[in-house]
Amino acid sequence: MNILTFLEALSQNNNRDWFETHRKDYEKAKSELIVMVDGLISEISKFDPSIENLESKKCLFRINRDIRFSHDKSPYKLFMSAFMAKDGKSSQSAGYYIHFEPGKSFVGGGIYSPQPLVQQAIRNEIYFNSGDFYTIIENDLFKKTFGALMDEKYTRIPKGFPTDFPKGELLKYKHYVASCQIPDEISQLSDIQNFAIGVFKELYPLNQFLCRSILNA
Repeated sequence: MNILTFLEALSQNNNRDWFETHRKDYEKAKSELIVMVDGLISEISKFDPSIENLESKKCLFRINRDIRFSHDKSPYKLFMSAFMAKDGKSSQSAGYYIHFEPGKSFVGGGIYSPQPLVQQAIRNEIYFNSGDFYTIIENDLFKKTFGALMDEKYTRIPKGFPTDFPKGELLKYKHYVASCQIPDEISQLSDIQNFAIGVFKELYPLNQFLCRSILNA
């Protein structure tokens, strides 16, 4: 796979001179990712019409790192990724994420670090429909695929909600994200795409709930 081969080489040569010398290799890797994302959008839109007609170029993240406030001045990320959601990678809607990194590739989705108004809308929806949310994340297949939501929480129930709310733990999430690793033995693009689609189908009920939360705000 051009993507992982390029990233493995980049990890040993993270500098601009090397990158420019091997720009053609990067372009091949990027083209491979675009083909993958085009295929994923086509398949996801069959069960999630919110991303129908989404363009892959709106989903890909730049490989350049923002080094303005970082002690690490390495110019490039050591991974390539894309987020497929309504309006693309900058969307505040729930979506689907694929991440390529040697030995650390994974797929997942949801909403990461929602803006305050979106966060409040999701909390309200969870508060009034906690049974629906609990059923989604405690579903046996969901737990088998993802384990659990990303376990980064606030220590207290947010202001504005009763401190004795029985399912108060559900209101403490900082992110609403689930993910699972792509097994190393899956290396062909077509096999990775099929694996990702299976995962995204299991993720869809969570994304439905999150998008409904935003629409109801």
